[in-house]
Amino acid sequence: MNCSAIGLAMSGGVDSTAAAVLLKRHHPVDGFFMDIGQSDGAEQFSRCQAIGKALAIEIHYLDLREAFRERVLNYFTTTYLSGKTPNPCVVCNQHIKFGLLREAILAAGYEVMATGHYARIHRFDDGYGLIKGIDTSKDQSYFLSRIALPLLASVRLPMGNLTKAEAYRITAEHGLTDCFGKQSQDVCFLADSTVADFISARTEGAMQPGPISTTTGVEIGRHQGLYQYTIGQRRGLNLPDHSPWYVIRIDSLHNRLIVGKEDELYTQTVQCRSPYWLVDRVPKPGTVHTAKLRSTHGGAEARIDVVDEQMMTLYFTTPQRAVCPGQFCVLYKGERVIGSAEIESAW
Repeated sequence: MNCSAIGLAMSGGVDSTAAAVLLKRHHPVDGFFMDIGQSDGAEQFSRCQAIGKALAIEIHYLDLREAFRERVLNYFTTTYLSGKTPNPCVVCNQHIKFGLLREAILAAGYEVMATGHYARIHRFDDGYGLIKGIDTSKDQSYFLSRIALPLLASVRLPMGNLTKAEAYRITAEHGLTDCFGKQSQDVCFLADSTVADFISARTEGAMQPGPISTTTGVEIGRHQGLYQYTIGQRRGLNLPDHSPWYVIRIDSLHNRLIVGKEDELYTQTVQCRSPYWLVDRVPKPGTVHTAKLRSTHGGAEARIDVVDEQMMTLYFTTPQRAVCPGQFCVLYKGERVIGSAEIESAW
């Protein structure tokens, strides 16, 4: 992975700033700022320019607002409206950061792309692979699980070997404290808005009231639009009882919200669609891996029962709570990301 020039994705936050400092020690580096319609985009770009001036790094501006709207915002909205829970960060990394941004960096003459993600790229016997960052509390390998395998050879992730505390120390040593506290949000485009407000503003007639039913079919309440709920949610149901009610399923076909008690949240079989692999050889049925069902999930042992180009079915050793269709299931072998697939259903 030797290179003569690196194009670094920069947001003006502490992570990409620390990455710039580290890369600058050994390579010529320039920064690339993506305008995706952030509410504080002008402030972010101004901060990037100040950082660039301090480090003698040229900052390039890319207007990706329309592409972000089409690839990420539309996906986010339609997924919620279909009764599922999207993960826009995974999709953004796949199509925007490691898609359009990478293309712009290479077109500008840079041989390698870098970001401030807390993950690592390692050269195994079978080629380059993605592994977890050493700071387990900040590891972002889950969010990078859908980037194309051939890209790994020309990507640098300098923050993967550091902790968040070290990122702050590095930037402070260079007097770049203006980026302190400026961290990327999980859903950057929501800003101070809620999911419900965002969907309502973008979709006419999104608020369609319907029945709230138990798993046995008894109607016990009314909901104000399925997009306001996700599996495992208990707040906002307005269903007083001696024990809490939780969202168990979202029936978008019949506009029904199905609720149940805590014990009904657990499932062991998870079916996923569109598997994507970050290894050359697709794992065979019967192999066991650690599977993360969402970014904050600690991971659990699961066996691959069925796998082909379209679908993958996993059986978990222990029942898993509140599995959300629309999220991504990411498989690991030790620290290495093996692959991922979008969760379709669980039982």
